Amino acid sequence: MTDQLKTIHEDIAFLKSLAQDGRTPSVLRGSILVAAGTVFGAASVAQWLVQTGRVGGPPWTYVAIWVGATVLFMVILTALRARIGGQKAGGNRASGVAWTGVGWTIFALSASIAIVAWRSHSAIPALLFPSIILALYGLGWMVGAAVSGRRWIWLTSIGAYLMSLVLAWFSMTSAVMLLFAACMALLAVAPGLALMRQAPQGE
Repeated sequence: MTDQLKTIHEDIAFLKSLAQDGRTPSVLRGSILVAAGTVFGAASVAQWLVQTGRVGGPPWTYVAIWVGATVLFMVILTALRARIGGQKAGGNRASGVAWTGVGWTIFALSASIAIVAWRSHSAIPALLFPSIILALYGLGWMVGAAVSGRRWIWLTSIGAYLMSLVLAWFSMTSAVMLLFAACMALLAVAPGLALMRQAPQGE
């Protein structure tokens, strides 16, 4: 009986730690979002500059922009994990798994879109990419909102889903890249900074 009570207490303590963990903002998570929003927002502006003729470049310029942005982000991500990850990066584990899934899904979809565009000799499949990214950000923020109970995260999630529709509407215009950059600032950089400010001191 004593062993059973001990097991129950341990289970309750474990569930309590998970609940508390889910409500604790993470500096690492916030830093990653700030980095992603900044790097890919800048890449969007760079593509807009090329699309509108403000900056010249060869036909493979778009590929270079996004491959370069991806490589830069991975370097920053590695550095952030090395600097912050070992200190107290366990906060909000469920949300962390969700955002990791979002990142890998974006990578897989981007590769899939590139293959379809290459095979079909059409850039049309790529038109949906900004909307897909925003929808996946909406998913990531929704999981974060569910485990943290923070109202502003719910609003961020809803905003990401709504903006995915707006980007689809403007997908045939060059303005979509500027809108996407603005979305990265509002739905990744700004919330990421908020998570960093709300994280416990010393994390």
